[in-house]
Amino acid sequence: MAESMKGLHRSHRCTEVSNANIGDTVTVMGWVQKRRNLGSLIFVDLRDRSGLLQIIFDENDIGKDGFEKAGKLRSEFVVAIVGTVEKRSGAVNENLATGDIEIRATELRILSEALTPPFPIEEGSSTKEELRLKYRYLDLRRPDLQKNLILRSKAAVAFRSFLANEGFLEIETPILQKSTPEGARDYLVPSRVHPGNFYALPQSPQLFKQLLMCSGYDRYFQIAKCFRDEDLRADRQPEFTQVDMELSFVDIDDVIDVNERLLAYVFKETMGMDIQIPIQRMTYAEAMDRFGSDKPDTRFGMELKNVSDVVKGCGFSVFTGALENGGSVRGINAEGQGAMPRKKIDALVEFAKGFGAKGLAYLAINEDGTYKSSFAKFMTEEELAELVAAMDGKPGDLLLFAADRNKVVFDVLGNLRIEIARNLNLLSKDQFNFLWVTEFPLLEWSEEQNRFSAMHHPFTMPMDEDLALIDSDPGAVRAKAYDIVLNGTELGGGSVRIYQSDVQEKMFEVLGFTKEDAYDRFGFLLNAFKYGVPPHAGLAFGLDRLIMLMTKEDSIREVIAFPKVKDASCLMTDAPNVVDLKQLEELEIALALKEKATTEQ
Repeated sequence: MAESMKGLHRSHRCTEVSNANIGDTVTVMGWVQKRRNLGSLIFVDLRDRSGLLQIIFDENDIGKDGFEKAGKLRSEFVVAIVGTVEKRSGAVNENLATGDIEIRATELRILSEALTPPFPIEEGSSTKEELRLKYRYLDLRRPDLQKNLILRSKAAVAFRSFLANEGFLEIETPILQKSTPEGARDYLVPSRVHPGNFYALPQSPQLFKQLLMCSGYDRYFQIAKCFRDEDLRADRQPEFTQVDMELSFVDIDDVIDVNERLLAYVFKETMGMDIQIPIQRMTYAEAMDRFGSDKPDTRFGMELKNVSDVVKGCGFSVFTGALENGGSVRGINAEGQGAMPRKKIDALVEFAKGFGAKGLAYLAINEDGTYKSSFAKFMTEEELAELVAAMDGKPGDLLLFAADRNKVVFDVLGNLRIEIARNLNLLSKDQFNFLWVTEFPLLEWSEEQNRFSAMHHPFTMPMDEDLALIDSDPGAVRAKAYDIVLNGTELGGGSVRIYQSDVQEKMFEVLGFTKEDAYDRFGFLLNAFKYGVPPHAGLAFGLDRLIMLMTKEDSIREVIAFPKVKDASCLMTDAPNVVDLKQLEELEIALALKEKATTEQ
């Protein structure tokens, strides 16, 4: 039966007890990690969020009743213990912060008993994720998850502290807002008061933070919940957290400067790590050309080489055909991998096909200088030698080539270099390579909609020198947009915003919006701009992704207290779920569910 803690007050968390407390009487509370009964003595490892502390129960100190009670303790019982801090009588445990002390108990209260948990509450659990997420309240007791969430909390405090000291105001923006379908799908919320009408949950605070600039709050920030109804990946959730900011009377360099200092502060405060600033910058065009990605991982080389000019007159039709169709031929050099077994090369070919490649041409340079290749027979020795030289190939290297439209080539080789680096263990989680990617295209062509769409959003400012191209060559217009990348993961992005009405109208025109369409979707913002709008710019960090990288995890689920799984459901609460018919009637909603197709077994 659970006992009361009346009269007891916790004096220390487990690892707050130290050598300095030897001889003191302390009161600690937490969960039983492990109990060892040696007959005359009982040892218990007590756990709280700070760590472990050894408790020793001796009948001479705690009395017969207390000793019998200690014998009933099991894993995950919640207890309160009063006792004296002593030097550890047995061997010192170097792996514990409290490994050289113990508490000799004089009082024990069992505050709560516990069933046997479905998996061990221990660091580095090998339990299947589905089971851990079903019992997330138990999973969250594990020390590694607790360390992750503690670091996340420290990071949030550091973000707030730095931004407040830089003159930013923390202002909350609405969660229930108007749907402006441009980009990812909105989560919709029906209105009971306005039947047939819906709110949308925010994909970001974008429009409201721009309105705050119009209102004179020249430096805004918010740690904001955002929602997107899209397919999930390891670094995506239907609801996620952004560190969002907007600044007035600034240009690109001002935003980058404050955010570099912000990152340096957060990493120093939370991890004791020095980030070197200024951070390297690279244009979008250079990033694609060298790495095949707008979020390049620069922890290793294996950069793309454009060999189109080298192979344009060769006898290999795969190469020449791609060039005739306006594409390119590019390759990567997997140095020292020339002896890679054919089976592994075939696996890389299949991997490349997953990103649109029709195949993958390879050339292995043997140690004696001869070649093993899928295409050598179609080229002369001179052509092959020139190709190898262009790739900086040496004996023992493996050269891999993609030939297609540029988009496909970049997709294939950009992902292939990451896959090879992963297989070769080149992706050190102890290395933190930051990079700014700048000068993104303003627009991208949508084959599906047969029109240009905004690469970021419709309020991104074109680069001044490209404004003249917006009618004649809109695809060539660069944006005043910038992403911050860490180890091949986009941490955040932002842009300078359009604040001149003529530029904004031109942008809507290029996107295929009529004036009526633009006002129907964004009228409240466009009207606000008529009353004096300052030049402004902003950026938002994905807090979940940042903490994932800081804690060296592979999934943001490991740094979110109660995450969803890949189908956007919560295994613990069984959400989403059906609701009462009465609730639907109040909302004047009738469901027209399609029957799921069934197949005979």
